Amino acid sequence: MKARDSRKLLLLLLLTLLSALLGAGAGASFIDVPSALGEILSGRAESPDARILLYVRLPRVCASLLAGSALAVAGLLIQAVLSNPLASPNVIGVNAGAGFFAFLFMAVLPGSTGACALGAFLGALAATLIVYAVAAAAGAGKLTIILAGVAVSSIFTAGLNAVKTFSPETLYNGSTFLIGGFSGVSMADITPAWVCILLALLGCMLLPRQLDVLCLGEETARSLGQPVGVIRFAAIILSCVLAGCAVSFSGLIGFVGLIVPHITRRLFGQSHRWLLPGACLLGACLVTFSDLLSRLLFSPYEIPVGILLSLTGGPFFLFLILRRRRR
Repeated sequence: MKARDSRKLLLLLLLTLLSALLGAGAGASFIDVPSALGEILSGRAESPDARILLYVRLPRVCASLLAGSALAVAGLLIQAVLSNPLASPNVIGVNAGAGFFAFLFMAVLPGSTGACALGAFLGALAATLIVYAVAAAAGAGKLTIILAGVAVSSIFTAGLNAVKTFSPETLYNGSTFLIGGFSGVSMADITPAWVCILLALLGCMLLPRQLDVLCLGEETARSLGQPVGVIRFAAIILSCVLAGCAVSFSGLIGFVGLIVPHITRRLFGQSHRWLLPGACLLGACLVTFSDLLSRLLFSPYEIPVGILLSLTGGPFFLFLILRRRRR
């Protein structure tokens, strides 16, 4: 079993590297990646191919790899903590908080570089802390967290609509953020976030045993000596950091945190020792490949990757609901 799971992880790694290579080379124009990369490494990015690779394709590929892995692992953590396979970061208000604060910062600091990204991260963090504070005051059960997330999400959504109403220019500036995509992303956009994402992913890799025990049920976990509240709080904070950092440069990309954990469980079973790295690689591969398709399907035009993922994720979500109903 371990050898088979290791082979699956290796295959996912190869697919992720392939999607990154294709994403760097393909688009409105196809470039010779090895030659352009050689120019960049030699310190003289003078040809058009080298400049496209350095300033357009590499930031975009890095952003899609980071966002895909972060959102996928965040979804896996939330589903494990809430024991709900239909849960995802937007269930606990992460997306709504990120959207509200991003638009608020754009309204208060118009034209400020990084205002949208900083607001998105702070909003995701604020939403998570509010949800957990309410749940802790009322008894931090799974259902309480979900209900608190729904309430906080509705409040932040109302705030977002209010900002758009009183400051219409933010709707124009933030339309790409609401849809989600990587067009125009630069290395400066992901520089503050990539460190937090990598540290949070490393932190997640320390929790597989605790998550396995937590999935057995709260009473069983407590009988085995596991601090259920501490584990749940740590997992939710890690998922918030991952989702908030990803949203800060990718916008409100949906369904990655829902789709990837389900596919990963079909591949690796229920052990988080394999689920966490599997979701990380599969999420990175899915988002990078989807971003590539968004550039190629209607070339030379492109559609935001958020639209493509929503068109894929919507039917998948309905399928999950109907399957659970039949069961």
